Amino acid sequence: MQRRQPLTVPLSVEWILRIGVAMEYLGHGMLGFGRPLPWAAYFGVAGIGHDPAYALMPWVALMDVSMAVLALVVPIRAAVFYMAAWGLWTALLRPLSGESSWEAVERAGNYGAPWALFLIMNESRMGAWMRGTVARFRDGRMHAETCWVLRLTTVALLLGHGALGLLLHKPLLASHYAALGLHSPSVEAWIGGFEILLALAVLFKPAFWLLAFVFAWKVATELLSPLAGLPFWVFIEHGGSYAAPLALALLQEARTAKQEAPEIDARSCVELAEAPGARGPS
Repeated sequence: MQRRQPLTVPLSVEWILRIGVAMEYLGHGMLGFGRPLPWAAYFGVAGIGHDPAYALMPWVALMDVSMAVLALVVPIRAAVFYMAAWGLWTALLRPLSGESSWEAVERAGNYGAPWALFLIMNESRMGAWMRGTVARFRDGRMHAETCWVLRLTTVALLLGHGALGLLLHKPLLASHYAALGLHSPSVEAWIGGFEILLALAVLFKPAFWLLAFVFAWKVATELLSPLAGLPFWVFIEHGGSYAAPLALALLQEARTAKQEAPEIDARSCVELAEAPGARGPS
């Protein structure tokens, strides 16, 4: 009977997720130090008034930056779970404060990437992270779950962004495309429709080349934020949206390579070595 080795996560996948999550929290924290006006409405969802909200923003920002450092240096499993939960909550604050529900969908990278990072960790790996070893899935089911988390995250962030352009004609997106000289009102709709098609393609056939294109597309489109005059931290804040498709592409590639590699039973090798004539003529 063949003895199958546990599936491993390539170190590159770990670092892509760690860097993506760190970028997300660093960008969000640095924006928080500037006390952005829209955040007051988000604090209002929890019943916190305008003045207390502005007093709390730097403390929330400091917590976010601390989480970013932790994700890079020693991503403790409990802290990564917190990052996924906090990312989901901050995304939900947008529709809860009166914005479109697509805003929460578009920010799937904020909670999907930390959740994928949480899945590839296990309880005894605090020291192992520092030594640079790779995570091991307990079984193929856990590997499949992580792939699906990254897959659905990529689908959601494309679908949400596309819907904001195609269905809602979000003014902020219009300013992004205007930075490239595209001033037509139909630009948001065409690009939004293209992103929705990309989301469907990833859902049904997440090929390596397609995911690599999605990664490049997200980086390019989010770079429009600083080009349109927004702080560069807005681009950094979307780190989870860059990490999800890239990590999924490499994780699937590693699984394919393992499936194509021949499985060797160590016991059979011993028996073969001890068989008559295995050592050649005496």
